Amino acid sequence: GAASYYSGKGRTASGGHVGAMTAAHRSLPFGTKVLVTNLNNGRSATVTINDRGPFIRGRIIDVSSGAANVLGMRQSGVARVRVSKL
Repeated sequence: GAASYYSGKGRTASGGHVGAMTAAHRSLPFGTKVLVTNLNNGRSATVTINDRGPFIRGRIIDVSSGAANVLGMRQSGVARVRVSKL
């Protein structure tokens, strides 16, 4: 599926903050760790789910800007990814 990234200083749905390696997912429980792999370049990042979203059709996860840097998707904004629960 497709991933996008977000940043900000507000609170997340879990009551926490956007962290360096956090993500938003529609249904996985807060605190779940997932491995996100960018299918365009093979880079991977482990993130912790602490928010809900994305709310844009066709996207399966929103990663924090720090995770987007690790995944090499910061410039493009959106990337094809595989998400695996750890």
